[in-house]
Order: sequence, then structure tokens, then C-alpha cells
Amino acid sequence: MRKQKGKYAWSVTVGAKGQIVIPKEARELFNISPGDTLLLLGDEKRGIAIPPKETFAVFSARIFGDAETEATE
Repeated sequence: MRKQKGKYAWSVTVGAKGQIVIPKEARELFNISPGDTLLLLGDEKRGIAIPPKETFAVFSARIFGDAETEATE
């Protein structure tokens, strides 16, 4: 199987408290530091995604920004 540019996969183990450790290479690649907030998104068919909070904030602002503007007019 060929590695696709920009695509990565890591394996993590879930601990007794339900915690996972994000691999160092992933933390460095995505600039994840202690204290950062990540979101856990789940889809029963597609699986789990863990985007940075800022990514979701931009996405939700695009969706709800126009609706908020319209509501105040």
C-alpha cells in the first residue's frame, strides 16, 4: 500500500480511565501542546475525528455567522 502525501495513521491504546496519548509525531505535526482543547466528533458509520477546537470554531462561524446576522436585522 502506497502512502498518500499528507495522510497519516497512528495507533493508540485506550487506558483504564478512557484516556489516549496522542503520539509525539502527531503532536508535533499538528502543533498540539499541553492545555490545548480538541473536540471529539463521532459518526457511527464513519468513525471518530479529533479536530483542533479552532478548526471547528471557524467551521461553525461560517455556518452560524449568517444566521446570527439575519436574526439581528
